[in-house]
Amino acid sequence: MMYPYMTLNDDTEITHSEEKPDGRVKVYIETPDEKDGFHSAVCWLPDYAWQGIHGYSESEMDYFRQLVRNNAHLILEFARDGGILNATTA
Repeated sequence: MMYPYMTLNDDTEITHSEEKPDGRVKVYIETPDEKDGFHSAVCWLPDYAWQGIHGYSESEMDYFRQLVRNNAHLILEFARDGGILNATTA
């Protein structure tokens, strides 16, 4: 299951999984693109392991690396609580 986390002004969607049994959380970033369909990347927390980077420039990836690093503590917490919507109503 993937939970919504954030939508950026350029329609980039950032979602995350529930916490996996090994304690990891998948963060998925996807941006619509007229030419390519979608640009995407995956980051596994808490080890910040990036994979499947498609279509993003190095400067865009620098931005996403910093964004994920700055929000990792919240994403990890929400992953344990069933997403931001469940965490905010508790």
